[in-house]
Amino acid sequence: MRLRHACAPSAALLTAASALLLAAPAAHAAANPGPGFPAQYAAPYVETWNSPGAIAAAESATGLKYYTLAFVIDGGGCNATFNGSTAIDDAGWTGAVNTLRASGGDAIVSFGGASGTELAQACTSVSALQAQYQRVIDTLNLTRIDLDVEGSTLDDTAANDRRNQALANLQSYYAGQGRTLSVDYTLPVDTSGLLSNSLSLLNNAASHGLNVNLVNIMTMDYGPNEEMGQAAVSAAQALHTQLGQIWTGKSSAQLWAMEGNTPMLGVNDSTNEVFTTGDASTLESFAKSNGIQELAYWALGRDVACASVGTYSDTCSGTPQSQYQFASTFNAITGSSSGGGGGHTGQVVGYGGLCLDDRSASTANFNPVQVYTCNGTAAQQWTVGSDGTLRVLGKCLDVNGGGTADGTAVDLYDCNGTGAQVWQPQSNGSLLNPQSGRCLDDTNWSTTPGTQSQIWACSGNANQQWTLPS
Repeated sequence: MRLRHACAPSAALLTAASALLLAAPAAHAAANPGPGFPAQYAAPYVETWNSPGAIAAAESATGLKYYTLAFVIDGGGCNATFNGSTAIDDAGWTGAVNTLRASGGDAIVSFGGASGTELAQACTSVSALQAQYQRVIDTLNLTRIDLDVEGSTLDDTAANDRRNQALANLQSYYAGQGRTLSVDYTLPVDTSGLLSNSLSLLNNAASHGLNVNLVNIMTMDYGPNEEMGQAAVSAAQALHTQLGQIWTGKSSAQLWAMEGNTPMLGVNDSTNEVFTTGDASTLESFAKSNGIQELAYWALGRDVACASVGTYSDTCSGTPQSQYQFASTFNAITGSSSGGGGGHTGQVVGYGGLCLDDRSASTANFNPVQVYTCNGTAAQQWTVGSDGTLRVLGKCLDVNGGGTADGTAVDLYDCNGTGAQVWQPQSNGSLLNPQSGRCLDDTNWSTTPGTQSQIWACSGNANQQWTLPS
């Protein structure tokens, strides 16, 4: 069960000492962070040994706006590179990411894969590994990364521990900067769920306090004959149970939202297994209805028919299809990160010059919405919807529990069309929630970043005046 890629060795070396906080900006760094990700989305893997133009071509053909760049591995001497040979600040790939973001999309970068040396094995200290992760994150202005751990790397418990420590440290560091770092793990799976080495890795992550955004299972290469659409569904159902045994405080819906699912298109490495376009429809329907966060697939360069059916190829699927048919099918899961008709997007500025902010840029339901120093991050990029919603990172500003009492907190929740998520701008600058008859309020006139906002009887006072993006 693996993702395939080719890699070329590189002799480039990088000294990691002190790089964590002092790394210089890369020459071709991505200009701006992206808008973030909706609650459900498709993000197929893009082979970075192919042309950076592959993203724009697929987006133009399908409208799909989210992609996973594969893979970052060691280029020699604890040096993060694409495929062991291409610089992280390569102008072609940073340009492709900038173009994608300008169209409203975003990118994930995947570390690892089946070939080459995984960074947690190449970097023998937590600090050195941490510095390499940060260099990639800062160069490409990432808010989300994927760790594809498979094969013998999964059994390297020392590397797994280093990786989880480094990632937990980075999450804390970025949170202190008012930024977020969402961490995904991509792991091999059987129809009965994750194997013991994957479970050990995730339990180790939890022990270090690492906030795992999702666990993405590689629903491919099982070995025996399988009906591949149903096999992917069975694996997802088994994963749901396993995640609940690790993260015991989460609801069933939250556990489904922690899942990703990545089949291999068409003919798998085990050529008796074929994931068809019909299987893609089966999986998309299941994922959409159960609230699975991400659908991906291996790989964008294979999303086209081969000259002959039934053979494995790195450059086509081996199953009957039209070009990008899998991308179009999976993209049906994608929600809007700027829904309600899509109005202006930007910061919502309130009392004392503080901005309305999604704390730590979390997309978890009930995450506090606070006032915070304006910093231009994705956590402060609110879209004013024509349906009266205020949306950020694919979720809606919501009155907790649909409450109507003074002091009821406001937080983030799945957009659901209820009155708790309607905000009507008033002529005096306030934002009225008609269901409660109360206004969005900076609690106790606070100028302390991190204070959660609330609703209160509309007064027209300065702590209820908000400037919307225009």
